[in-house]
Amino acid sequence: MRVAIIGAGSIARIALEHTQRGTLGDVEVVALMGRSMNSRGRALAEANGCAFVADIDGLLATAPDVVVEAAGHEAVRLYAEAVLARGLALVVLSCGALADDALRGRLEGTARAADGLLYVPSGGICGLDGVKTMALAGIDEASIAVTKPPIAWKGIAYVDQLGIDLAGLREATVLYDGPVREGAGHFPANVNIAAGLALAGIGFDRTRLKVVADPALTRNTHFIEIRGKASDISIRLANVADPENPKTAWLACYSALCAIREAKSNVRYGT
Repeated sequence: MRVAIIGAGSIARIALEHTQRGTLGDVEVVALMGRSMNSRGRALAEANGCAFVADIDGLLATAPDVVVEAAGHEAVRLYAEAVLARGLALVVLSCGALADDALRGRLEGTARAADGLLYVPSGGICGLDGVKTMALAGIDEASIAVTKPPIAWKGIAYVDQLGIDLAGLREATVLYDGPVREGAGHFPANVNIAAGLALAGIGFDRTRLKVVADPALTRNTHFIEIRGKASDISIRLANVADPENPKTAWLACYSALCAIREAKSNVRYGT
Protein backbone atom coordinates (compact mmCIF):
# COMPACT_ATOMS: atom_id res chain seq x y z
CA MET A 1 0.00 0.00 0.00
CA ARG A 2 1.34 3.41 -1.03
CA VAL A 3 0.74 6.16 1.54
CA ALA A 4 1.17 9.92 1.19
CA ILE A 5 0.95 12.28 4.15
CA ILE A 6 -0.19 15.91 4.08
CA GLY A 7 1.97 17.33 6.84
CA ALA A 8 5.48 16.52 7.98
CA GLY A 9 5.24 16.59 11.76
CA SER A 10 4.85 13.99 14.49
CA ILE A 11 2.47 11.72 12.60
CA ALA A 12 4.69 11.66 9.52
CA ARG A 13 7.76 10.93 11.63
CA ILE A 14 6.13 8.05 13.50
CA ALA A 15 4.60 6.63 10.31
CA LEU A 16 8.01 6.59 8.65
CA GLU A 17 9.62 4.93 11.66
CA HIS A 18 7.07 2.11 11.62
CA THR A 19 7.02 1.57 7.87
CA GLN A 20 10.81 1.39 7.86
CA ARG A 21 10.61 -1.30 10.56
CA GLY A 22 7.85 -3.14 8.71
CA THR A 23 5.42 -3.11 11.62
CA LEU A 24 2.57 -1.93 9.40
CA GLY A 25 3.02 -4.75 6.92
CA ASP A 26 3.35 -4.05 3.21
CA VAL A 27 3.06 -0.27 3.54
CA GLU A 28 5.33 2.35 2.00
CA VAL A 29 5.25 6.10 2.65
CA VAL A 30 5.84 7.52 -0.83
CA ALA A 31 5.49 11.25 -0.16
CA LEU A 32 5.25 13.98 2.45
CA MET A 33 3.68 17.34 1.71
CA GLY A 34 4.82 20.53 3.42
CA ARG A 35 3.84 24.18 3.17
CA SER A 36 6.82 24.98 0.95
CA MET A 37 9.87 23.28 -0.49
CA ASN A 38 11.89 24.93 2.29
CA SER A 39 9.87 23.19 4.99
CA ARG A 40 11.84 21.28 7.62
CA GLY A 41 9.85 18.21 6.61
CA ARG A 42 11.97 18.01 3.48
CA ALA A 43 14.91 16.70 5.49
CA LEU A 44 12.66 14.07 7.09
CA ALA A 45 11.49 12.90 3.67
CA GLU A 46 14.99 12.80 2.20
CA ALA A 47 16.33 10.90 5.19
CA ASN A 48 13.69 8.22 4.65
CA GLY A 49 13.87 7.99 0.87
CA CYS A 50 10.44 9.38 0.02
CA ALA A 51 9.37 12.33 -2.10
CA PHE A 52 8.76 15.77 -0.65
CA VAL A 53 6.23 18.06 -2.34
CA ALA A 54 4.60 21.41 -1.65
CA ASP A 55 1.33 21.09 -3.57
CA ILE A 56 -1.52 18.62 -3.92
CA ASP A 57 -0.81 17.89 -7.58
CA GLY A 58 2.70 16.78 -6.68
CA LEU A 59 1.33 14.58 -3.91
CA LEU A 60 -1.22 12.90 -6.17
CA ALA A 61 1.45 12.40 -8.85
CA THR A 62 3.17 9.92 -6.52
CA ALA A 63 0.17 7.59 -7.03
CA PRO A 64 -0.80 6.93 -3.41
CA ASP A 65 -3.51 4.47 -2.39
CA VAL A 66 -4.11 6.23 0.91
CA VAL A 67 -3.61 9.88 1.85
CA VAL A 68 -3.33 10.94 5.49
CA GLU A 69 -4.23 14.52 6.38
CA ALA A 70 -2.18 15.65 9.39
CA ALA A 71 -1.82 19.37 8.76
CA GLY A 72 -4.85 21.17 10.22
CA HIS A 73 -8.30 22.40 9.28
CA GLU A 74 -7.12 24.50 6.36
CA ALA A 75 -5.54 21.45 4.75
CA VAL A 76 -8.89 19.65 4.90
CA ARG A 77 -10.62 22.60 3.28
CA LEU A 78 -8.00 22.97 0.54
CA TYR A 79 -7.08 19.39 -0.38
CA ALA A 80 -9.58 16.80 0.83
CA GLU A 81 -11.97 17.09 -2.09
CA ALA A 82 -9.19 16.66 -4.68
CA VAL A 83 -8.01 13.49 -2.95
CA LEU A 84 -11.47 11.96 -2.70
CA ALA A 85 -12.27 12.88 -6.31
CA ARG A 86 -9.46 10.49 -7.33
CA GLY A 87 -11.28 7.64 -5.58
CA LEU A 88 -8.59 7.40 -2.91
CA ALA A 89 -8.86 6.66 0.80
CA LEU A 90 -8.42 9.84 2.84
CA VAL A 91 -7.67 9.62 6.57
CA VAL A 92 -8.68 12.92 8.20
CA LEU A 93 -7.06 13.72 11.55
CA SER A 94 -8.16 17.38 11.67
CA CYS A 95 -11.81 16.38 11.73
CA GLY A 96 -12.86 19.56 13.52
CA ALA A 97 -12.95 21.08 10.02
CA LEU A 98 -15.98 18.87 9.38
CA ALA A 99 -18.02 21.03 11.75
CA ASP A 100 -18.58 23.05 8.57
CA ASP A 101 -21.70 21.27 7.32
CA ALA A 102 -21.30 22.46 3.74
CA LEU A 103 -17.72 21.20 3.57
CA ARG A 104 -18.63 17.87 5.14
CA GLY A 105 -21.52 17.44 2.74
CA ARG A 106 -19.28 18.09 -0.28
CA LEU A 107 -16.64 15.64 0.93
CA GLU A 108 -19.16 12.92 1.71
CA GLY A 109 -20.79 13.40 -1.70
CA THR A 110 -17.44 13.31 -3.50
CA ALA A 111 -16.39 10.14 -1.67
CA ARG A 112 -19.58 8.38 -2.70
CA ALA A 113 -19.49 9.61 -6.30
CA ALA A 114 -15.83 8.67 -6.85
CA ASP A 115 -15.88 5.49 -4.74
CA GLY A 116 -13.35 7.01 -2.37
CA LEU A 117 -13.17 6.67 1.40
CA LEU A 118 -13.53 9.50 3.92
CA TYR A 119 -12.09 7.96 7.09
CA VAL A 120 -12.08 9.73 10.46
CA PRO A 121 -10.15 7.60 13.00
CA SER A 122 -10.63 7.75 16.76
CA GLY A 123 -7.59 9.99 17.29
CA GLY A 124 -6.66 10.61 20.91
CA ILE A 125 -9.72 8.94 22.43
CA CYS A 126 -11.43 5.55 22.36
CA GLY A 127 -14.93 4.11 22.43
CA LEU A 128 -16.23 5.51 19.14
CA ASP A 129 -17.34 2.02 18.09
CA GLY A 130 -19.61 1.92 21.15
CA VAL A 131 -20.83 5.48 20.54
CA LYS A 132 -21.81 4.63 16.95
CA THR A 133 -23.69 1.59 18.21
CA MET A 134 -25.44 3.59 20.93
CA ALA A 135 -26.45 6.25 18.41
CA LEU A 136 -28.56 3.69 16.55
CA ALA A 137 -30.55 3.00 19.72
CA GLY A 138 -30.63 6.64 20.77
CA ILE A 139 -28.26 8.90 22.74
CA ASP A 140 -29.71 11.36 25.24
CA GLU A 141 -26.53 13.20 26.25
CA ALA A 142 -22.91 13.29 25.11
CA SER A 143 -20.05 15.32 26.54
CA ILE A 144 -16.27 15.45 26.58
CA ALA A 145 -13.89 17.40 28.80
CA VAL A 146 -10.54 18.02 27.10
CA THR A 147 -8.13 18.73 29.97
CA LYS A 148 -4.47 19.53 29.35
CA PRO A 149 -1.51 21.25 31.04
CA PRO A 150 -1.46 25.02 30.42
CA ILE A 151 1.45 24.77 27.94
CA ALA A 152 -0.78 22.84 25.55
CA TRP A 153 -3.06 25.89 25.19
CA LYS A 154 -0.23 28.38 24.61
CA GLY A 155 -0.39 30.50 21.45
CA ILE A 156 -4.10 29.97 20.75
CA ALA A 157 -5.82 33.19 19.72
CA TYR A 158 -9.05 32.42 21.55
CA VAL A 159 -7.17 31.84 24.83
CA ASP A 160 -5.17 35.03 24.33
CA GLN A 161 -8.45 36.93 23.98
CA LEU A 162 -9.61 35.56 27.33
CA GLY A 163 -6.68 37.32 28.97
CA ILE A 164 -5.71 34.27 31.03
CA ASP A 165 -2.12 34.04 32.23
CA LEU A 166 -1.45 30.39 31.46
CA ALA A 167 2.01 30.44 33.00
CA GLY A 168 0.60 31.76 36.25
CA LEU A 169 -2.27 29.30 36.69
CA ARG A 170 -2.44 27.62 40.09
CA GLU A 171 -5.68 25.68 39.64
CA ALA A 172 -7.77 24.07 36.91
CA THR A 173 -9.37 26.76 34.75
CA VAL A 174 -12.20 26.33 32.23
CA LEU A 175 -11.32 27.96 28.91
CA TYR A 176 -14.51 26.98 27.08
CA ASP A 177 -17.80 25.26 27.88
CA GLY A 178 -20.33 24.85 25.09
CA PRO A 179 -21.22 22.98 21.89
CA VAL A 180 -18.47 21.17 19.99
CA ARG A 181 -19.29 23.13 16.82
CA GLU A 182 -18.19 26.47 18.31
CA GLY A 183 -15.32 24.95 20.28
CA ALA A 184 -13.83 23.31 17.19
CA GLY A 185 -13.37 26.77 15.69
CA HIS A 186 -11.79 28.22 18.82
CA PHE A 187 -9.28 25.36 19.22
CA PRO A 188 -8.60 24.03 15.70
CA ALA A 189 -5.45 22.10 16.62
CA ASN A 190 -6.48 20.83 20.04
CA VAL A 191 -10.02 19.44 20.17
CA ASN A 192 -10.36 17.33 17.04
CA ILE A 193 -11.13 14.42 19.37
CA ALA A 194 -14.34 16.21 20.36
CA ALA A 195 -15.29 16.52 16.71
CA GLY A 196 -14.68 12.79 16.25
CA LEU A 197 -17.01 12.08 19.15
CA ALA A 198 -19.67 14.36 17.68
CA LEU A 199 -19.44 12.72 14.26
CA ALA A 200 -19.80 9.26 15.78
CA GLY A 201 -22.72 10.25 17.97
CA ILE A 202 -25.28 13.04 18.09
CA GLY A 203 -23.61 15.82 16.16
CA PHE A 204 -21.74 19.06 16.70
CA ASP A 205 -24.56 21.02 18.33
CA ARG A 206 -25.80 18.45 20.86
CA THR A 207 -22.37 17.18 21.93
CA ARG A 208 -20.95 19.31 24.75
CA LEU A 209 -17.29 20.28 25.07
CA LYS A 210 -15.44 21.59 28.08
CA VAL A 211 -11.85 22.78 27.60
CA VAL A 212 -9.71 22.99 30.73
CA ALA A 213 -6.15 24.10 31.51
CA ASP A 214 -4.93 22.27 34.61
CA PRO A 215 -1.42 22.93 36.00
CA ALA A 216 -1.63 19.76 38.11
CA LEU A 217 -1.57 17.55 35.00
CA THR A 218 1.40 16.01 33.27
CA ARG A 219 -0.75 14.18 30.71
CA ASN A 220 -3.55 15.24 28.38
CA THR A 221 -6.54 13.87 30.28
CA HIS A 222 -10.00 13.54 28.78
CA PHE A 223 -13.36 12.57 30.25
CA ILE A 224 -16.19 11.27 28.08
CA GLU A 225 -19.76 10.76 29.30
CA ILE A 226 -22.49 9.25 27.11
CA ARG A 227 -26.02 8.53 28.28
CA GLY A 228 -28.33 6.57 26.03
CA LYS A 229 -31.18 4.13 25.75
CA ALA A 230 -28.95 1.07 25.25
CA SER A 231 -26.08 1.95 27.59
CA ASP A 232 -24.17 4.55 29.55
CA ILE A 233 -20.47 5.12 28.90
CA SER A 234 -17.87 6.81 31.12
CA ILE A 235 -14.29 6.97 29.84
CA ARG A 236 -11.17 8.58 31.30
CA LEU A 237 -8.02 8.78 29.19
CA ALA A 238 -4.63 10.02 30.36
CA ASN A 239 -2.62 10.43 27.18
CA VAL A 240 1.13 10.85 26.91
CA ALA A 241 1.89 13.93 24.81
CA ASP A 242 4.28 13.71 21.90
CA PRO A 243 7.64 14.97 23.22
CA GLU A 244 8.08 17.24 20.20
CA ASN A 245 4.54 18.64 20.27
CA PRO A 246 2.65 18.92 23.59
CA LYS A 247 -0.58 19.69 21.71
CA THR A 248 -0.62 16.18 20.19
CA ALA A 249 -1.12 12.88 22.01
CA TRP A 250 0.87 9.83 21.02
CA LEU A 251 -2.42 7.93 20.94
CA ALA A 252 -3.62 10.20 18.13
CA CYS A 253 -0.44 9.50 16.16
CA TYR A 254 -0.87 5.77 16.52
CA SER A 255 -4.54 6.09 15.64
CA ALA A 256 -3.37 7.38 12.26
CA LEU A 257 -1.15 4.31 11.86
CA CYS A 258 -4.07 1.98 12.63
CA ALA A 259 -6.17 3.85 10.07
CA ILE A 260 -3.45 3.39 7.44
CA ARG A 261 -3.28 -0.32 8.19
CA GLU A 262 -7.06 -0.78 8.00
CA ALA A 263 -7.92 1.58 5.13
CA LYS A 264 -7.51 -1.17 2.55
CA SER A 265 -7.82 -4.19 4.84
CA ASN A 266 -10.22 -7.05 4.19
CA VAL A 267 -10.26 -7.88 7.91
CA ARG A 268 -11.18 -5.32 10.58
CA TYR A 269 -11.78 -5.77 14.29
CA GLY A 270 -13.48 -3.37 16.65
CA THR A 271 -14.33 -0.63 14.17
